[in-house]
Amino acid sequence: MRTHLQVACGSHGTASTSGRRLAGWRSPAFRVQGSLARRGASGAPKASGTSHRKTMRRASVRQTCESLFSGAELVDFESKGASRQEVNVPVYVMLPLDTVFAEQETEGGSYRPVLKTPKKLNDALRKLREAGVTGVMVDVWWGIVEADAPGTYNFDAYLELLKMAALNGLKVQAVMSFHAAGGNVGDNVNIPLPDWVLRVGEGHPDIFYTDASGHRNPECLSLGCDREPVLEGRTPVRAYTDFVRAFLAAAEGYLGWTVSEVTVGLGPAGEMRYPSYPEGDGRWRFPGIGEFQCYDAYMLRDLRERAKEAGHPEWGHGGPHDSGNYTKCPWETGFFHPDTGSYKTEYGDFFLRWYSESLVDHADRVLSSVTGVVAQHCGWNRGVAIEWPGEDGTKVRRPIEDVKVGIKLAGVHWWYKSSSHAGELTAGYYNTRDRNGYEGIMEMLKRHGAVANFTAVEMRDCEQPDYAKCSPQGLLGQLQETALAVGVPLAGENALQRYDKFALDQIEHASYGGEVRGAIESCPQLKRLTFLRMGQSMFDNWDAFESFVVRMNRRSPDEAKKVLSLQNMY
Repeated sequence: MRTHLQVACGSHGTASTSGRRLAGWRSPAFRVQGSLARRGASGAPKASGTSHRKTMRRASVRQTCESLFSGAELVDFESKGASRQEVNVPVYVMLPLDTVFAEQETEGGSYRPVLKTPKKLNDALRKLREAGVTGVMVDVWWGIVEADAPGTYNFDAYLELLKMAALNGLKVQAVMSFHAAGGNVGDNVNIPLPDWVLRVGEGHPDIFYTDASGHRNPECLSLGCDREPVLEGRTPVRAYTDFVRAFLAAAEGYLGWTVSEVTVGLGPAGEMRYPSYPEGDGRWRFPGIGEFQCYDAYMLRDLRERAKEAGHPEWGHGGPHDSGNYTKCPWETGFFHPDTGSYKTEYGDFFLRWYSESLVDHADRVLSSVTGVVAQHCGWNRGVAIEWPGEDGTKVRRPIEDVKVGIKLAGVHWWYKSSSHAGELTAGYYNTRDRNGYEGIMEMLKRHGAVANFTAVEMRDCEQPDYAKCSPQGLLGQLQETALAVGVPLAGENALQRYDKFALDQIEHASYGGEVRGAIESCPQLKRLTFLRMGQSMFDNWDAFESFVVRMNRRSPDEAKKVLSLQNMY
């Protein structure tokens, strides 16, 4: 039975988005099941204060564990440093996009989130754990959880998944997916944004990213409206923060020992970028340079203001007029031309700085709010572990750790060997042959203690077409070096599902620092490797995958060399 609870949103999210409390907005109700629902109905006193919150959160974890494991208890312990598992690069596996889907309860009725084929899923999770996999990654879809109405959440299916993962000894990386599925490489499902958001967009289409031709992209909301109360009185940043807060409250009993990271979606495909290469509707084809996405009313207004401040109001009418279209190559444009490209002019530098800094500011705004919410649920658990008797009579212990916050960075590797890096520029990364566009991103993540998750770790330069001037290895190496220099943990994902020896060897090579110039052999340079994706193809190639996991778990850095590992920054 579901129980409706009211969550006090507090002032943190409000202050970091609009600077004032939004009139007419009430704290959202959300639907949960299990121990949280029982506590909410018990009539327990609602005393405030940090001490009380810590006590309640400790009790929540204890109750959850007691419901799962006979004889479970919370114990204090003294950490003795990194274990062998912690110095290796742990392997997580992405679950299918439709692991949780929306099922219609009655014909013509409302939809509810449902866990797809739970028995089959449980068997698959058990097999992953037996192979040595550390955890799984799952998309927590905005369009499914908050589908019915703003502020009404249903995490029931995800709580069922967390329980299943916990019983199988797996951790969970939960991705707050504030985007739609269906328009990106590998998308085999169609999950739109919440209906009530799309209805807002019908009457106010400037909430969506817009290209120079006026095409609106409903895959995610434009960063231009981050601080505008366009979502029935809430700003998008407030809506994202409320969603994360509701998830943490619902999943509180699993935080730190099952839920290891909350990855915050910041754009299309959940990545921190603009939707500059939309393949799903046919507008873009590899290796096109893409198009700038800055033509909604909010971004144009900001561009005009910045141009006036720079003393050049004529620069504020839109993006570069000679930047081509989605499928062009750099040399076919005036802006990206390798010899005479205007991206190198004063105007080009102004526009690219504004465009890229707007993206960094967007991430900064969202993380400023979300990390504060996550921090409220952590801090009580240092030196605390869950312990219960195992089947053989020995004690099983799982330390409770802080939940990390992460983001995703796209692997835009085409045109990386060109002077302009045009594909990266339209995506929002001001990275060229003469400029490190990822340093500012890493510095922002460092301020928030956040993790960067990078895709395309399986790709090799020699597999790419020469004319596209690709360098996935060069891009990964740059990111690893920058992350190491700034002090930000870097995790990796493969972009395509591959089980051939070349791809698996490349992932292992990249995971253990092979792309970093001067890196110490066997010193892990990725905090975590997330493998795409669990499904029939994985089980058809199980021997290759299982052997890969064994190799990843077997490698152990020399104790004297661990200090240079990105692991120690996590």
